[in-house]
Amino acid sequence: MDAMEAVSQATAVQGVPHYTHKSDVRLFLWEKFVGEPTGKPVVLFVHGSSMASQPTFDLTVPGRPDSSVMDWFAKRGFACWSVDMEGYGRSDKHRDIACDIANGADDLDAATRYMRNERGIERVLAYGISSGALRAALFAQRHPERVARLALDAFVWTGEGAPTLEARRRKLPEFLARNRRPIDRVFVQSIFARDHPDCAEPRVVEAFADAILALDDSMPNGTYVDMCSKLPVVDPERITVPTLLMRGQYDGIAAFDDLLAFFARLPNPDKQFAVMPGISHASFQQKNYAIVYHILHAFFTQPQPVYRG
Repeated sequence: MDAMEAVSQATAVQGVPHYTHKSDVRLFLWEKFVGEPTGKPVVLFVHGSSMASQPTFDLTVPGRPDSSVMDWFAKRGFACWSVDMEGYGRSDKHRDIACDIANGADDLDAATRYMRNERGIERVLAYGISSGALRAALFAQRHPERVARLALDAFVWTGEGAPTLEARRRKLPEFLARNRRPIDRVFVQSIFARDHPDCAEPRVVEAFADAILALDDSMPNGTYVDMCSKLPVVDPERITVPTLLMRGQYDGIAAFDDLLAFFARLPNPDKQFAVMPGISHASFQQKNYAIVYHILHAFFTQPQPVYRG
């Protein structure tokens, strides 16, 4: 092995599949790192309502550098994990249930217990997007001792002033009538067309759709039902960990005033609110994804305060 090959191997990102159980439900976890997985800060990525974890966080798009946020963070010294919620991707889908926000928080409980047992991970840097942000927030509310810092992207609190949710509520009877809804390429394309056209490159949207549809042709309805009819599902005053709210400029779910009201009620003074320019809803698939990475990395590497007053 020559010196160049040795350097390449030393900096190569490795991926390791894992499985754990929540009662009789098998959950798939995906881990990525450079070198050794231990002794690193750990990011746990939590996906949204309409796609599994790997299409969202470990996407490959030829000619588009750093399309995998897991690889990007792994190359900067983090160990990265994601988990397919029950009913999604490579996790079990045999239970005829809606797989709501609370069930997703249960999945994160099972995932982090496995991570502790397998790798000795006591606390994670948690990032969730859309309904994944709700899952991550509810998990942090239930288990603050397991979350070092919490980043909530495309988040919604009460849903007031969210045009995407207002339109979605018209289909609530359909969502209540069955526990899963079909998805196809047109549906994935609609995620990028509904708020503000041209925020994402068509080739990225198509690669995203390819990755999603390779794993699933339907999705659970539970998070849609929760976001249309049961908000709020988290209490900001009970989220005690340092928290970042990330809001895309054009996001039709994350209403600005709703987020500010949530932000004001967070009790920890270590909190931030970031507006991401030129971004609609699916942040990591947008043209301005480098801004998203920068904001998230800065929050996850922020020094601990030495004076608290």
